[in-house]
Amino acid sequence: MNGPLRKVSIVVAVMMAALLLNLTYMTTFRQEALLEHPLNRRVRDAEFARDRGAILVGNVPIAISEPSGNATVPFERVYPDGERWAPVTGWFTRIHGTSGLEQSYSSDLSGTASQQVINRIVDVMTGRSSSGANISTTLDADAQAAAMRALGNARGAAVAIDYETGEILALASTPSYDPNTLSTLSTSDEIDNWNALLNAEDEPLKNRGTREVYPPGSTFKIVTAAAAIENGILPDTIVDSPASLRLPNSSHSMGNSTNCGGEQIPLEQALSTSCNTAFGQLGLDLGADVMLDMAERFGFNQEQTIDIQAATSRYPADADAAQTALSAIGQYEVASSPLQMAQVVAAIANDGVMMQPYLVDAVTTRDLQVISSTDPSEIGRPISEATARMLQEMMVTTVRDGTGRPARIDGVTIGGKTGTAQSSPERPNYAWFVGYATEPRVAIAVFVEDAGVAADDISGGRLAAPIFRAVVEALR
Repeated sequence: MNGPLRKVSIVVAVMMAALLLNLTYMTTFRQEALLEHPLNRRVRDAEFARDRGAILVGNVPIAISEPSGNATVPFERVYPDGERWAPVTGWFTRIHGTSGLEQSYSSDLSGTASQQVINRIVDVMTGRSSSGANISTTLDADAQAAAMRALGNARGAAVAIDYETGEILALASTPSYDPNTLSTLSTSDEIDNWNALLNAEDEPLKNRGTREVYPPGSTFKIVTAAAAIENGILPDTIVDSPASLRLPNSSHSMGNSTNCGGEQIPLEQALSTSCNTAFGQLGLDLGADVMLDMAERFGFNQEQTIDIQAATSRYPADADAAQTALSAIGQYEVASSPLQMAQVVAAIANDGVMMQPYLVDAVTTRDLQVISSTDPSEIGRPISEATARMLQEMMVTTVRDGTGRPARIDGVTIGGKTGTAQSSPERPNYAWFVGYATEPRVAIAVFVEDAGVAADDISGGRLAAPIFRAVVEALR
């Protein structure tokens, strides 16, 4: 063999060896990743070939699989009233994966969960076509409709929780999207629709109720008030409420956006009037460690675990004095999801007991056999019952006589707190309202990022409280 031919043979041999090594590596060590890769057409077609179970609100499906008329992909996912329920169901797509309950309960819905192995064996033995399980949710259709309708075209969210059980009654995020446009069997249509949603200015794919965090502003004052009461500062204790509070080691001062009613006022009045300087001073008096401890007792800096993906709410762990004063009024680096603030209010309304929030009540077979179910469970007691009772009275006063008046409903006991928070000088303020009602039994957090109104009109009382009221009315 001459020299050039020998060189070619060596190169070919090396290339073949490299190809075999790569093939061995891919089939041995990368097999699972390849099987699960969203661009694996065989896997995608297999997922769409399954008769996926329904997601239910009551007995009404909000996600269901229907025959597609396509031999390769015999089922397609359909979302009746898709925009209303998209924050809960998420999407089920061939290319862009899954989200929401479609993601977290995918194995149950597709029938591949380990708990359904007996059902699969029975299906094979009887020749019956295999199908996935149904997911029954805790949601209230009227509350969800009211929340979505009241939010309208605003960028915002509303989360409602039964504070004694932890059941999530409403989870609204606007603007929403229609998941039917993503579950299409047309790959090109899915890509086009996905890109349109991804590039939309109002970011409809964001779940603002659970996956995003924002400065909670003055709604966080109920956490500061809880820390104060737990440390001996009672609702009738006189606290300093100067017109301006100089922040330590800083050239900046904190002011008030409302008339606090004097330079020294009771703590209850400070909450009712949403007095910034009173709560900033309380933050300084209590200190960074006490404030951090109380925030974390309420769930800040803790991983949020519910049936769908949720963001961790944040409270700064190393704040100096000035930063602690700002944090005490829900500014600086404090950031919360609406779900987290709903949990804070729920714990207060439930006499200091925080329940685990959940969306899924039960997983059942098509013939209504229960595969698994969720029981209410306690996850903590951030404050004492006595502290919770005092906070309840203070929040009722805030709605009756203070900044929360727009949330009032005749004949219903309501406690709440408004909030207006600034994210940056270039963006409009955020509006919040958090509160609870006793009949119906519910804790609600409402957040409005931008309602397309003038900056002077953005406040928790004007924008968010009416949305709270609409959800409570729907549950009556």
